[in-house]
Amino acid sequence: MAGPGEPLIEVRNLSAHYGAEQVLFDVNLAVLEGEVMVIMGGSGSGKSTLLRHLLGLERPSAGQVIVLGSDMAKLRAKNQLALRRQMGVAFQGGALFSSLSVAENVKLPLRERGDLGERTMDIIARLKLEVVNLAGCGDMMPAELSGGMLKRAAVARAIALDPRLLFFDEPSAGLDPTVAAALDELILQLRQAMAMTIVVVTHEMESAFQIADRITVLDHGRVLAVEPVERLLRNKNPRIQNLLNRRAERPEIEAADYLHRLTGDA
Repeated sequence: MAGPGEPLIEVRNLSAHYGAEQVLFDVNLAVLEGEVMVIMGGSGSGKSTLLRHLLGLERPSAGQVIVLGSDMAKLRAKNQLALRRQMGVAFQGGALFSSLSVAENVKLPLRERGDLGERTMDIIARLKLEVVNLAGCGDMMPAELSGGMLKRAAVARAIALDPRLLFFDEPSAGLDPTVAAALDELILQLRQAMAMTIVVVTHEMESAFQIADRITVLDHGRVLAVEPVERLLRNKNPRIQNLLNRRAERPEIEAADYLHRLTGDA
């Protein structure tokens, strides 16, 4: 078992491909116990691919993903299932089952565990909904929830089994600033109250700066930095500064190549 500040996740020389296209290049990263790690980058930077590898949903082309001391790619199915019970995931769109009430959605991980009575599951579901400020909403259907409420219900389901690791995929996407700020506060409260280690994938810089202990910046599948917010803001890498300041990058083109592109000559 990891001690305070020891790595719960270690990514070692990770490379990944989709077909012939390489999307992650020699990624190295450690997520320390008790921290909020934000993975940030522009569209196509490899954030979602990295998240899928952290969850064990993809096998690396090369390298390793070590989660809670186990190599995800080498685990048997039974052991991988046991490991995933220590991991909660709040997906970008909530991913609630539309035919189930909010409470029944929250109880799904508890049912899969298979050793809890109905009354116990009801109590746990109500408790988790209280934690995310959705008390009294258990009988509602997902279609009746606002965007912010959907996100919170997804968090309640993600923490149903009291996981050691909690993952968020674009938690602030599609939310107005006030609701997004409230969700940021919830993330920090969960870390404090439930002693969770949290990984957040986002492109929302204001949210990232608010919640992160450290930020990993990805660019075209490569890690540019893994730093606390204060150091990242002072980082002189031009690609990082372009991302932080929302400056568009214009590719440099040789004059001859530009001429060929205009004229269509081979």
